[in-house]
Amino acid sequence: MVSKLFSPIALGDLALSNRIVISPMCQYSAEHGQATDWHLIHLGQLALSGAALLFIEATAVAPEGRISPNDLGLWSDKTEAALARVIQSIRHYSAMPIAIQLAHAGRKASTRVPWEGGQSLVPESGGWQTMAPSALPYAEGDPHPLALGDEDLKRIRNDFVSAAQRLGVDVIELHAAHGYLLHQFLSPLSNVRNGRYGGSPENRMRFPLEVFDAMRNALPDRPIGVRISATDWVAGGWDIEQSVVFAKELQRRGCAFIDVSSGGLSPLQQIPVEPGYQVPFAERIRRETGLVTIAVGLITEAEQAETIVSSGQADMVALARGMLYDPRWPWHAAAKLGAQVDAPKQYWRSQPREFKNLFKQG
Repeated sequence: MVSKLFSPIALGDLALSNRIVISPMCQYSAEHGQATDWHLIHLGQLALSGAALLFIEATAVAPEGRISPNDLGLWSDKTEAALARVIQSIRHYSAMPIAIQLAHAGRKASTRVPWEGGQSLVPESGGWQTMAPSALPYAEGDPHPLALGDEDLKRIRNDFVSAAQRLGVDVIELHAAHGYLLHQFLSPLSNVRNGRYGGSPENRMRFPLEVFDAMRNALPDRPIGVRISATDWVAGGWDIEQSVVFAKELQRRGCAFIDVSSGGLSPLQQIPVEPGYQVPFAERIRRETGLVTIAVGLITEAEQAETIVSSGQADMVALARGMLYDPRWPWHAAAKLGAQVDAPKQYWRSQPREFKNLFKQG
């Protein structure tokens, strides 16, 4: 049987060799927003994995949009040059297409890195004033963000466009998930504004759609997709029904794909975590919109990924923690499923005898 997971697919005009995506994974290892040698090591090894598409981590479009002071950024010539060095080195040895996830953390910005606890940082301790649709903190005891005004929204929209026009990567993903700024606009739990950007679902979707439109207009030939949280997992919050409506609006605007995650907006969330727990959201959005859909979340086994794709629950699968634990996951999945995978010629002699045709050569 031919593996569907290892069959080709296209995002717009970009041809991909299989259906495996390496998710954007925050590394909290940048200096003043600039990529370091850690990013070269981290992304370099993943670019040799045989996956179809490599996502650079959530990358802030402005300094105040960083989750932590150590977040990667793309808002200046210096941040662009640092990341360009990493990408140039990777492309010298790997033909894997490269994507970037552009983000603004909103009220979830200005925190310590996870291994230092992740708590909010006040300006006196190296943090900064956060901003959000409404002056509501993420958690009790957090500093209150400033509610964004019209000029702030214009500036942030332009920041996304400016970042998207840098580097020349193959694919761009707009981060509207995990409780960050664009998700904060979508959810009624974090957006209690009056006027054209708050209230009804149509109004709450307006600013994220304006950002997407601005990026789409600036880069008409680039595949641009969106990551969403399909539900807040909190009663009265953003949910799958609203996500379907949002996805249909994105489809109308030329969205190339939708990357379906969930949660992150509220510490009150109740998530029933189990293997593939978010896949039904991707399946419903794919069924009701026809958008190319990426499923994420506790997808760890080759057979599981194959079933998701072959049964039509999603077009692609994205791995994060599983890929960090096993950076050769696509090799091992191809071996289990009787498929072939791209590998660097320097590694061709490494394939086990029983999988002598595992690597594509020539």
